[in-house]
Amino acid sequence: MIIMPNLKIESFPQTLREICVDRLRRAIISGYFAPGERLVERALCEQLDVSRSVVREAIRYLEAEGLVVLLPRSGPMVARLDWEQARQIYDIRLLLEAEAAADCARKADAAAKAALSQALTALEAASQAPEPDRLYDASTHFYQVIFEVAGHDVAWEIVQRLNGRISRLRALTLATTDRHVSGPARMARIAGAIAANDPAAAATAVREHLAEAAEIAHRLLEKPNGAAGTA
Repeated sequence: MIIMPNLKIESFPQTLREICVDRLRRAIISGYFAPGERLVERALCEQLDVSRSVVREAIRYLEAEGLVVLLPRSGPMVARLDWEQARQIYDIRLLLEAEAAADCARKADAAAKAALSQALTALEAASQAPEPDRLYDASTHFYQVIFEVAGHDVAWEIVQRLNGRISRLRALTLATTDRHVSGPARMARIAGAIAANDPAAAATAVREHLAEAAEIAHRLLEKPNGAAGTA
């Protein structure tokens, strides 16, 4: 008897559109394309070495993420990020992440704690690297572990839809030198509370982390002629 092999494809290679979306997203988050800057299709085709149809697909995807806006007669432009939008994003994160951290602390077993410890180690290493992309990716993975262990799959889908704008805010706040406690140190406190299976402490650590980040973002985005145009 011949046993049918497992033909299931566990992971798919990135399509050209996905690669373009990723490259453009990272360019916007890093500030290479500034808020309010027009995205000229012809120039992007040359930079990315792809067709105009692929660029247009990528732009539509980034528009859905809130990173790009399409203006009549002006075409695509990098979306500006103001405090009112940022406040709503922090409010959503506060609700979802605090609950996820608390449930993660309740459910975390040895394997989950090991996975979170590995994610934290990667995050701390990324914070010392010259490439900011590494830190954004490591931060996203750290939270992904928390949401997955907590079993908050739908909440993680919501966070992922906001991830481009979350990373823009992260780039803004991480660039400051006036934090009372560094971002990685804040996340270490979250991980420590989860490792101790302390839901209340985990939720509190998340709230303190986001409160400080929101305070910094508010100050920078509300600054006259300041970071609101370059967030």
